[in-house]
Amino acid sequence: MRSYLAERYVDDLSCCLWLFRLDEALVSAFVERWRPETHTFHMPFGECTITLQDVAYQLGLPVDGRYVSGCLSEFHIYIEGGRPAWVWFQELLGVIPLPSQVQKYAVNCSWFQETFGECPEDADDETMRRYVRAYIMMLLGTQLFADKSGNRIHIRWLPYVARLEELGTYSWGSATLAWLYRCMCRVANRHVVNCPDKGEFLLQFLWMPYSTPDVLQVVHPEVLEPRHMALWRSVTALIYFAVIEWHQIDRVLPQFGGVQPIPHPALNIDFLMSKDGRGGDRWFPSTLQRWHLLWDSRQDSVLRFDVVGDPGPSHAFLDWWRQHGKRFLSPESQLGDPRAVPIPLEAS
Repeated sequence: MRSYLAERYVDDLSCCLWLFRLDEALVSAFVERWRPETHTFHMPFGECTITLQDVAYQLGLPVDGRYVSGCLSEFHIYIEGGRPAWVWFQELLGVIPLPSQVQKYAVNCSWFQETFGECPEDADDETMRRYVRAYIMMLLGTQLFADKSGNRIHIRWLPYVARLEELGTYSWGSATLAWLYRCMCRVANRHVVNCPDKGEFLLQFLWMPYSTPDVLQVVHPEVLEPRHMALWRSVTALIYFAVIEWHQIDRVLPQFGGVQPIPHPALNIDFLMSKDGRGGDRWFPSTLQRWHLLWDSRQDSVLRFDVVGDPGPSHAFLDWWRQHGKRFLSPESQLGDPRAVPIPLEAS
């Protein structure tokens, strides 16, 4: 019989398999307006971005909780009992892939699908838990945190699926947003030619798209708990293993019902873009301790501001934005009225 535990975590995470219609032109327009230094889209009227609120509403993922971090390889240094990673893999999943199915610390998706594609009807509780672990690893590796290969699943998830009871204590929402921000920054870099196909369904924008009763009726009730909702307004570090990004919602207050003042200078974390997780057995909660401590004190960075009926940028902000913002993609010389240019005789 399927256990309650298995049903709960499969249902909580499988929401990201929903299908969304992709407006490619809209996505391209937003990507072109993404600014890595602020993690916001620069529009003619100001800034907007993807926030923890968007992740919570659209994916149903918890926001409050422990950061998703650890070690990308050589788990035997940190895991209980000092067992090598692949020994632990076999203990948790009951089988181990052939060497031809493994590339360093990643396993081909096809192996997972063929091995755990359908759970036996007479499976006992332990077998069910193995299938749940495999399913969650596939969900994390191919949907929420897909890499640019798109066909491999890293075994970094072993410490998380080892204890299914604790899976809901992590901030999957902030980790997902950190990875999305990193992917957006990479795809906005003209020198990057390949990037994970990630998060397109989050690229729709309104000031307050979730305020209608129709939306609230279909939202997972857990994401509306006060401890999660408070962090939507937190200016803090977003953590996903070696990926550190910054949740700069102080620049997009209208998305939360506030009036946008002139923002503070953006935090420069360009040097963190080079932290890609390579380097063997680095334990990121130690090597990136400063940022992990910021997440631990996330409640202290929740913004307080008045919610108004007609949110938007202030007049002072608009004046500042006209002088400093990246309002247009084209050079100013190309923004003039084309009717003012004489038509050459040969054009007729």
